Amino acid sequence: MKTLNTSRTITVLMTALMLSGAMTACKSKKKAAAAAAPPDGETEVKVLCSGPEYFTDNKVFRANALGESMDQATAKKKAMSNARADLAASINTQVKAVIDNYVNSREMNNREEVGERYEALAREVVDQKLTGTKTICEKMMKVNSSGNYKCYVAIELSAQELLAAYNERLSTDERLRIDYDYEKFKETFEKEMEKMGKK
Repeated sequence: MKTLNTSRTITVLMTALMLSGAMTACKSKKKAAAAAAPPDGETEVKVLCSGPEYFTDNKVFRANALGESMDQATAKKKAMSNARADLAASINTQVKAVIDNYVNSREMNNREEVGERYEALAREVVDQKLTGTKTICEKMMKVNSSGNYKCYVAIELSAQELLAAYNERLSTDERLRIDYDYEKFKETFEKEMEKMGKK
């Protein structure tokens, strides 16, 4: 008889513990939802073709943008132009860091002139490669209040394709070919891309 009572007591205690745990979990979820709610007077805006899956990483450079116009085709052109400009700025910043680190690691005469030459060639390569960007997201929306079109886009460019284009261009430049070491440049480039992937 005592074992039956003990068994019932244990069952009741276990049920009480489970219920209190469930109630605590519900309270935690409510607190988390309340903490995630935007401040009064503000509304969260969801941007299409945007978010972590559209960030630059160690394999690809990415950019996203939007364009708006009364004309659908013009909205898309504006979005693509804005995205390419953002992508070019991001690549140029990254490549400048690569070139600075590469030039400083080499025993070169007149480092400043060499660095400027590398950067000029890098800009040429970026301008050429931007035409080969890949569209990874495109959404066309019509704004009901104005009748305008909004185009959201995200584009990407392979870091390895860019590196190959740099190598081709740098190795054909007579002034730089003497001091140019592809393996060292590639190693510096990949280190900088790893940093991008961790941001």
